[in-house]
Amino acid sequence: MVDVLEQIRKHAETSQPKLEPGIDVKAEIERLRKEKNAIILAHYYQDPDIQDIADFVGDSLDLSRKAAETDADMIVFCGVRFMGEVAKILSPQKKVVIPDMMAGCSLEEAITADDLEAFRAAHPDHLVVTYINSSVEVKALSDYVVTSSSAIDIINAIPKDKPILFVPDRHLGSWLEKVTGRKMDLWPGTCIVHDKFSAEELLELKEQYPDARVAVHPESPESIVEMADHVGSTRSIIEFAVNSDAKRFIIGTETHIIHQMQKLAPEKEFIPLPGLSDNNCKCSVCPYMALNTMEKLYVSLRDEKPEIVIDEDLRIRALTPLQRMLDISAKAQAERAKKTAAE
Repeated sequence: MVDVLEQIRKHAETSQPKLEPGIDVKAEIERLRKEKNAIILAHYYQDPDIQDIADFVGDSLDLSRKAAETDADMIVFCGVRFMGEVAKILSPQKKVVIPDMMAGCSLEEAITADDLEAFRAAHPDHLVVTYINSSVEVKALSDYVVTSSSAIDIINAIPKDKPILFVPDRHLGSWLEKVTGRKMDLWPGTCIVHDKFSAEELLELKEQYPDARVAVHPESPESIVEMADHVGSTRSIIEFAVNSDAKRFIIGTETHIIHQMQKLAPEKEFIPLPGLSDNNCKCSVCPYMALNTMEKLYVSLRDEKPEIVIDEDLRIRALTPLQRMLDISAKAQAERAKKTAAE
């Protein structure tokens, strides 16, 4: 992992574009966005400047669905590569670009299509449930694609007699096993950010701030999840913190999510949970997400590249398990709404 971080660091140092002197990057982004009928998407883990200039800020799937509903001709996805792929899967008629093609994901890199084919071959009677943090090729080999917010509904919808392979995040898979009661065979992938969270650091913060509520992402290790008051997706963490009566929170996910919390609840205090340092990294900041900059956003919008291109057959095969998730999620949400209305 140290070698990977060093490669990312070197790329970050050498990949920043050289722009003409005196250029107003923000003004140029605004001009080009209108000129090209483009929409800018920013994940919660992006730098605050990028979040503030985006048309939509959110988690990966919600952003892609919002973009698909617009009449934009081009999507600039400020996130990581698999997020741009999901946007292309859902909006094949739109051009999709990302600021830096090297902005990958440790979970996406944890399993290849060849790996999944071998995993399936060793468990021929199993269904494959794949976390959305994966490549388009891996999605195309899956039976279901899930997000952290939809995974419980999808797993509960799978017949009990069907064994499940869950890839690629073992921490998320382990949490889902406990929540759903379903035993699954887990792939041993982890998130480069969440896996570094330290139970010792969390205990110290809880002692220092005894009134603080703890909200963490389920990609975190079990020792972190067990101490949390709330476990959920990026969006649900924000909703929990904003809607809770508490005034102080310890946040166990990528630090940049706090920018949205501060905007929505400026009267509250949000404390980032640090991870164990590795090669002097700030482990609560995703090094892949950090590769995106305002300058790269401008250049990608100007030059309309690097572009996400997916073979149509591959796109359709990846769309199939993704659509299964959307259909099951919509049905589950409708049933919950109906139950709530009846009460």
